[in-house]
Amino acid sequence: MIINQLINFIQEYYRTKDFIPLHAPVFEGNERKYVLDTLDSTFVSSVGAYVDEFEKKITDYTKAGYAIATVNGTAALHTALYLSGVKAGDLVITQALTFVATCNAISYLGAAPVFVDVNRETLGLCPQALLNYLEEYCEVRDQVCYHKNGARVRAVVVMHTFGHPAKIIELKKVCECFYIELVEDAAESLGSLYKGQHTGTFATMSALSFNGNKVITTGGGGMILCNEEGAANRAKHITTTAKQPHPYEFYHDEIAFNYRMPNINAALGCAQLEQLNGYIKNKRALASLYQSELISSELEFVVEPLGAHSNYWLNAVICPSKQYRDEMIAHTNQAGIMTRPVWQLMHTLPMFKNALRGPLVNSINLADRLVNIPSSVFDVRGLK
Repeated sequence: MIINQLINFIQEYYRTKDFIPLHAPVFEGNERKYVLDTLDSTFVSSVGAYVDEFEKKITDYTKAGYAIATVNGTAALHTALYLSGVKAGDLVITQALTFVATCNAISYLGAAPVFVDVNRETLGLCPQALLNYLEEYCEVRDQVCYHKNGARVRAVVVMHTFGHPAKIIELKKVCECFYIELVEDAAESLGSLYKGQHTGTFATMSALSFNGNKVITTGGGGMILCNEEGAANRAKHITTTAKQPHPYEFYHDEIAFNYRMPNINAALGCAQLEQLNGYIKNKRALASLYQSELISSELEFVVEPLGAHSNYWLNAVICPSKQYRDEMIAHTNQAGIMTRPVWQLMHTLPMFKNALRGPLVNSINLADRLVNIPSSVFDVRGLK
């Protein structure tokens, strides 16, 4: 039985029969040194040298024009949508196959998500499904896109699922035709490229995440990516309570957010970023081993899309049926190996059950059959 074979492979790879998590952080570089440096300096909050350094290193790595550090990925996405002009009453098209933070960020602004199907190859928003929905339900008047219900379609949010790049160039073309802002939820895709360009740098505004389970972590943290200086300055201003610079006066010129990343978190991020290339190399090697192990089996390993270079943040397999999925998850977890189904589709959650949506054939099929499998790139006991 392939499930038993997979269990044996995972236990041999991690050299343990103890509990094996889905994805655990690695701390083997300068993490302790840099964090202790912030403690010695007493600059542990949102003012400190490591915040600026981390932002610069992210821009250097992704080739984005600017990066603005935030307390978490949801805050980054919320701000990106805010700066993209999303307002109360607007519609924002996204995928039902996503983490709830995507839709939460839309809802914070009083907008409503609209769900469109994902592409079977990328697991991200499908350009053809997006085009089909817009042509059937929307129209452009004076370079503004409106839904047939009268609401303005302000933005499209695409998520690069499990680190696999969506067809972002194709999605961007559709959005341009309908005068809609494109925002990238690149929370899971640091280190992933589409046609040689880093995810998060195609749209005007994008968001990264450095949660504890991401490829690199700052404990909690996020980053806004953008390419325009004006947008970057605005993002930094709005995420630091809109405080005007002054030696001692506290003057704030608008309602804003307290979203700035603390220096202690940025210190951890700087150390993690020094090791990112090695992490991705090891993650891609693990993905290749999984693919070889499962070849010709009933489990389909999810591989990077054509034209993409994926970070393989979370490895995944597609089972023959929902029953098989349930049996696999139960069997592996009983063996101490953490596996999980994909997130509940957003339209099945109570707060989004009445949301507008198109056909979700691929999303439903994947939700019934997809399983995430261990993706850490080190032995969970600390062995190499």
